[in-house]
Amino acid sequence: MSGPARIATALSRPNVLERATGRWWQYHSRSDHHSKIACVFVLADLIERCPLLARHARDGRVFFGLNHEMRDFRLSRKKDLDFVLCTAAGQATDTSLFDLAASYGIAADLPADQVKLAGALRRAPVGAVLVALEAKACMTAHVKALPRLYDELNSSQQTVHGASQEALAAGFVMINAATTFVTPSNGRTNVHRQPADTARTLAKVRELPRRAKIDEDGYDALGVVVVDCRNDGSPVSVVEGPPAPTKADIDHYERMIDRLAALYASRFKEL
Repeated sequence: MSGPARIATALSRPNVLERATGRWWQYHSRSDHHSKIACVFVLADLIERCPLLARHARDGRVFFGLNHEMRDFRLSRKKDLDFVLCTAAGQATDTSLFDLAASYGIAADLPADQVKLAGALRRAPVGAVLVALEAKACMTAHVKALPRLYDELNSSQQTVHGASQEALAAGFVMINAATTFVTPSNGRTNVHRQPADTARTLAKVRELPRRAKIDEDGYDALGVVVVDCRNDGSPVSVVEGPPAPTKADIDHYERMIDRLAALYASRFKEL
């Protein structure tokens, strides 16, 4: 399962242009580029791991949508979700997940065995949401960012399940374990207290509710990837050791993908 390594490779290339300065950044808080590339690789891994989803994509039963607005039926609260897997509410487009990866400059990062699968999943107007994926990153000023990070992630799953109990809510969180980070807003280098900042952020993410039954509130699957990103043009790498989740932890990336694959195969087998 190659998602985390592919995300790190993609982030190693400065792809976000700050027009005011003309400088290219690997990560910029005002851009959603990092979230979109994370979602592409998560979905590519999920399609590979879930044969039923792959078949639904090939048969034209399941599609994807971007920045889809979901509205909580209970509270009339609305939120834009990064990526959704869905039925179609209209004519599907010719844009596949592979085409989307190409538009982000990451198509070449997809493993050969995922290219065909990514080519089968197409974009369409969103009908019923089956899987909603929210991707967030905490790259610097970790402690200061924690309340907003938690609130944004929690409100996402609440909105998804307020709109549909059947839909699967998945969360992906990237935490930066680098000791320094260049901030695009002012060009200054922030110094982090590592590994304490990463550990504290991970502990806060683990406070998010998770659900084991369809009538409960919480994420159906939640995964965390820890990276070393200094945002200074140097390569980004995946951190495997402490305090990053291990394969025994329920929020390890592979556990997230496996759980989503199993839940999809069980819940949508009659689609």
